[in-house]
Amino acid sequence: MTTETPQPWIAEDDGIVVQVRLTPRGGKDAIEGVEALANGKPVLKARVRAVPEAGKANAALARLLADACGVACGDVALTAGGTARVKTLRIAGEPQALASRLEQACGPAGRKSRPKTKAQAAQQQG
Repeated sequence: MTTETPQPWIAEDDGIVVQVRLTPRGGKDAIEGVEALANGKPVLKARVRAVPEAGKANAALARLLADACGVACGDVALTAGGTARVKTLRIAGEPQALASRLEQACGPAGRKSRPKTKAQAAQQQG
């Protein structure tokens, strides 16, 4: 018998709400999967290169999630946890498609890492 890991997002009528544990100054911009906090609550584990000052890490997280979900940055909004490590973000769009893309980004073969340069971006695309 297998048990599914609870997902750290909840579908709404016009998007999803996702819980994220963010590591700023993490050396790269990447979604690293799902983990459980000490209280058992599932969170999306992400890291960004940006520093946690003046909203830079939050903006980098929004760009990372937008890239992973295939939406514009303006469709990702921080709703709670602006200065905390665990954040709540709302992503506007079709909920099933967004959840599917996040699942792909969380999988071992689907980790999303933002390229540092345009040359690296071109290389990642093929």
